[in-house]
Amino acid sequence: MTHLPKSHYILNLNSSSFQPPFFLLTGIPGFEAAHIWIAIPLCIMYTIALLGNCIILFIIKTTSSLHEPQYIFLSILAATDIGLSISTLPTVLNIFLLNHREIEFHSCLAQMFFIHMFSSMESAILLAMAFDRFVAIRNPLHYTMILTHPQIIGMGIVAVLRGVALMAPLPILLKRLPFCKNIILSHGYCYHPDVMKLACGPVRVNIIYGLVLVLCSFGVDSVLIVVSYVLILKTVVSIASSEGRLKALNTCISHIVTVVIFYVPLIILALIHRFGTFTSPLFHVTMANLFLFLTPVLNPLVYSFKTKHIRFALQKAFMRRII
Repeated sequence: MTHLPKSHYILNLNSSSFQPPFFLLTGIPGFEAAHIWIAIPLCIMYTIALLGNCIILFIIKTTSSLHEPQYIFLSILAATDIGLSISTLPTVLNIFLLNHREIEFHSCLAQMFFIHMFSSMESAILLAMAFDRFVAIRNPLHYTMILTHPQIIGMGIVAVLRGVALMAPLPILLKRLPFCKNIILSHGYCYHPDVMKLACGPVRVNIIYGLVLVLCSFGVDSVLIVVSYVLILKTVVSIASSEGRLKALNTCISHIVTVVIFYVPLIILALIHRFGTFTSPLFHVTMANLFLFLTPVLNPLVYSFKTKHIRFALQKAFMRRII
């Protein structure tokens, strides 16, 4: 790409109708000299995320005993994590491996849409998995009758459609704004609140829609997940034997860990963008990276180690390869 002189951007930034040809992404502030070394663990994380989730998908698809609602939901979650990883991979590795920080304006809006869409889908699937655990514990004898394959597929389609419908207005609302403040973003990828802060036009609609979007997707999902677990706990308490109670709770551990891994960085990141004016840029970037990197990396590991049937299927597949 041809690099224009800095004066060109200063001149354009004074224009009220300016749309930059590209934005500049940011790696880790203060550690620019070490970016090539930071790229090594990042490459390992992306490999684990993509390979781990692909293995989960393969194991579930090829093992007939895993064609149950719980594992079908897990396969949808794995596919979502793959999409989330692919959304950030090109720009993040470009920064840390090649020191290439530029992202074209429309490419930035497209990346932003996919990141937020897959995040919304992940939240919806985690809610569906909480409902799955509630049905499995509350009514185990009719578990597969209540959660049939068509119903599960329908829930997956609803998660996709909701993600697309809620996130499609984000790039449209941003595209109508002039950008005359800066072209430097705070992360290694395009994130809606981050891009919005660079706009110099009226952003009230963007702020209101962003808040409504968070409340209608992540807010509602998290509340319903909590409600699901309250009902699960009420059901578990009514189980007569302590062994039965422990067994029931044990089936929820993987999902609980996954929910915590997803929602805690998301909540902290949302608070930083709205109220963290005085927070360290390093902390800001760290939480942003944890939000998008931790979930796809840890989900396959958590379910592989904590879910007996997945672990057994993995061992069986591995032994077949060796023999």
